Amino acid sequence: MTVNVGQLGHAVAAKPTGLWSWLTTVDHKRIGILYGVTAFIFFLIGGIEALLVRMQLFVPGATVLTPDQYNQLFTMHGTTMVFLAIMPLNAAFLNYFVPLMIGARDVAFPRLNAFSYWVFLFGGLLMNLSFVIGGAPDFGWFGYAPLTERQFSPELRADFWAIGLQVLGIASLAASFNFIVTIINMRAPGMTLMRMPPFVWMQFVTQWLLALALPPIAVALILLIFDRHFSTNFYLSEWGGDPILWQHLFWIFGHPEVYILILPAFGMVSDILPTFARKPLFGYTFVVYSGIAIGFLGFIVWAHHMFATGMGPVADSAFAIATMLIAIPTGVKIFNWIGTLWLGQTAYKTPALFAVAFIAMFIIGGLSGVMHASPPADLQQTDSYFIVAHFHYVLFGGAIFGITAGAYYWLPKILGRMLNERLGQIHFWLMLIGFNLTFFPMHFVGLNGMPRRTYTYPAGFGWELMNQLETIGAFIIAISFLFFIYNVLVSMRSGAIAGNNPWGAGTLEWSIPSPPPVYNFATLPVVRSLYPLWDGPNDSRLTTPAASTTPEEAHVHLPNPSYWPLVTAFGVTLAGAGIIFGFVLTGIGILILLAGAYSWALEPAS
Repeated sequence: MTVNVGQLGHAVAAKPTGLWSWLTTVDHKRIGILYGVTAFIFFLIGGIEALLVRMQLFVPGATVLTPDQYNQLFTMHGTTMVFLAIMPLNAAFLNYFVPLMIGARDVAFPRLNAFSYWVFLFGGLLMNLSFVIGGAPDFGWFGYAPLTERQFSPELRADFWAIGLQVLGIASLAASFNFIVTIINMRAPGMTLMRMPPFVWMQFVTQWLLALALPPIAVALILLIFDRHFSTNFYLSEWGGDPILWQHLFWIFGHPEVYILILPAFGMVSDILPTFARKPLFGYTFVVYSGIAIGFLGFIVWAHHMFATGMGPVADSAFAIATMLIAIPTGVKIFNWIGTLWLGQTAYKTPALFAVAFIAMFIIGGLSGVMHASPPADLQQTDSYFIVAHFHYVLFGGAIFGITAGAYYWLPKILGRMLNERLGQIHFWLMLIGFNLTFFPMHFVGLNGMPRRTYTYPAGFGWELMNQLETIGAFIIAISFLFFIYNVLVSMRSGAIAGNNPWGAGTLEWSIPSPPPVYNFATLPVVRSLYPLWDGPNDSRLTTPAASTTPEEAHVHLPNPSYWPLVTAFGVTLAGAGIIFGFVLTGIGILILLAGAYSWALEPAS
């Protein structure tokens, strides 16, 4: 792992600067920053789409949006938040911190890592390009057949959606294979599997879920493209197809996707709470194995999304039981987090506040989810605003609160400066109040019969006040994130210097400078416990020589910057766009892809 930099390739010297250095970077930390900034921009776009939807529903009979615009916005809001915001925000922390937390200098395949980011970026741009070319998708983020068939959606919007998802899937698969290998093979000496931080474990399970769950949706989208362009009839019942086939394929992916979105937040909270409670995570082994159990059970509960399709009592009973079972490992984690806080000397800084709120909000979402394990209850609530309330308590109250806790916790390591605590707490309270004001009333309007995905509603059903509260709450959430953005921008320039370990945390990423040097660790640490930084300066369970700041001392060899991942990613996206616009582009894209891959293979090995 250490060589003389005068003998091989790329010497570790000053940190590269300039736009070209970002376009050609293969540094996992920079790729993590690129993921984070890009995903946050998409998060803001998805939030604006949600605000427009809420404005339309503020009063009965509103005309802020046309019905078609409304359908486009709620479809792209869901698609953007799931595939372009939460998933890549998790990928940002995955890229930046997993190598640091396992004591590695880089990921297993640095160029593949860069490739995954550029494919994600181009895929997101391709999907949003549909807004200006033929209109955005208008059939819901789940794309139920036959609404996506050419007979019902003859414009290009369904093609943008299907091909965009395929391109994004390629990015996710590339990242998942890379980090599976990284976590298995590149841990520091002594970093056994049961000494890995919980965040690393939850990301490890997530990468396996991605690798196993994405192929079914890829198959479903390929069949859809064949239906739309080659006159096959996989989903058209009048020609012998089966629209329920789409639902099975989609939800075989879609339910593991819920845990792909939420498990990294579980890991973040499991690392944050011990730091601020000043005690080790309660029941670490149970947290790890419950995460693995959630990943396994997540694959056998998909059809609880389909109770209303008439599967029959046997199938309904089987999936109801499986859904109730998955609540057990999820409940285990909740009790572990509560046990960590119990009798701890908890300092309620901003990361801890978001982490504790995550627990409370996720409990509410979990309780309403268990209700849907009962087919009779699900039949009453399905396609109502009760469902919208449930999954927002899971994905916003869970994933977004957890990711925000992670942002306040780890941004000092990335920026080298502390965020402003007062602004952080203002953000927290506004976001907590706005979130509950937005989504809690949806339980009541749903039980009172308001259907989801409705463009408008008549007066006199008792829904007006709740919808007005929901819209006000949505704008409070938006205001809260303005405080976050301002906090980050100001702190980057004038925040207090963070130092190596401002929180007094116990994991490896806090043993090196903030921000970390390009090579992470001058000499790889030797780890002999779960919290090596809490072992004490004279304890032999961690060996971390002082980080070197010069290439002569470090003797570290890192891969050269490369623009071929960018070129290859562009070829993948252009080939996908060719299916939408014509096969000439497909051919050009394939040629660029092959040229990029060939040149990539000929580059000197790292």
